[in-house]
Amino acid sequence: MPLLPAALISSMLYFQMVIMAGTVMLAYYFEYTDTFTVNVQGFFCHDSAYRKPYPGPEDSSAVPPVLLYSLAAGVPVLVIIVGETAVFCLQLATRDFENQEKTILTGDCCYINPLVRRTVRFLGIYAFGLFATDIFVNAGQVVTGNLAPHFLALCKPNYTALGCQQYTQFISGEEACTGNPDLIMRARKTFPSKEAALSVYAAMYLTMYITNTIKAKGTRLAKPVLCLGLMCLAFLTGLNRVAEYRNHWSDVIAGFLVGISIAVFLVVCVVNNFKGRQPENGHIHRDNVARMPMTNIPRVESPLEKNHITAFAEVT
Repeated sequence: MPLLPAALISSMLYFQMVIMAGTVMLAYYFEYTDTFTVNVQGFFCHDSAYRKPYPGPEDSSAVPPVLLYSLAAGVPVLVIIVGETAVFCLQLATRDFENQEKTILTGDCCYINPLVRRTVRFLGIYAFGLFATDIFVNAGQVVTGNLAPHFLALCKPNYTALGCQQYTQFISGEEACTGNPDLIMRARKTFPSKEAALSVYAAMYLTMYITNTIKAKGTRLAKPVLCLGLMCLAFLTGLNRVAEYRNHWSDVIAGFLVGISIAVFLVVCVVNNFKGRQPENGHIHRDNVARMPMTNIPRVESPLEKNHITAFAEVT
């Protein structure tokens, strides 16, 4: 396979770095600025769907954000580094791994070690998906402005001033609430659930990595147990959000769908199920066959053609 020019490879790497930086910046603007205005959704007077008690700040949750983000960022890094190191050490003796994974970076002068290249590629795609999941979730929360189950406990509406004499009366507008504006704004951003999306994305990515990469004997039971354990932790994170009245069931299910969809797309379409490149010998062999002149291929005569030639010779 012909090598790509060094300038083209450098431009591709630069373009990928620009995309990654743009993704991080967009996630930052969604998360820490008020650049995007949250949709103000109305509610009915005394709506039972939003009258749950306030469970307290996020740090008081059984799965606080610090713990969730630390696990989502640290566990995949550790698992992928250990897994790639083990695979590289096991396959180093056969030289198969090195032949398939060698990647020329700048002409013929140097190349990245296959262990480093695969590790950086898989972790880079994982980090990109993590920020992409955060962007999708924040975009959904900003557009929908769905109310949390404990919204009325934070909103503290003055039902007398609003004239709520009937439960079917609909109230809209920010002026209906008298509580803390910051807490009210957070209570308007629940669909889809960010915690559910990030946890299931990390679990799904690691599950597919373990399933497709680890092929050692004696892991037929260990791999399913480890993968199901990761998915169970993500599922329990979603259940905890519902049990603490921080999200509705619909919020958690939507978060699960977002996280699973992004993980499956990146693994199947971007990193090709964590498979290495095809051996270069196979490409060379196919190129040689394609370039072989037609005169070198032996010609097989048809029996009908042979009989026709024999009959013509007897007549003459």
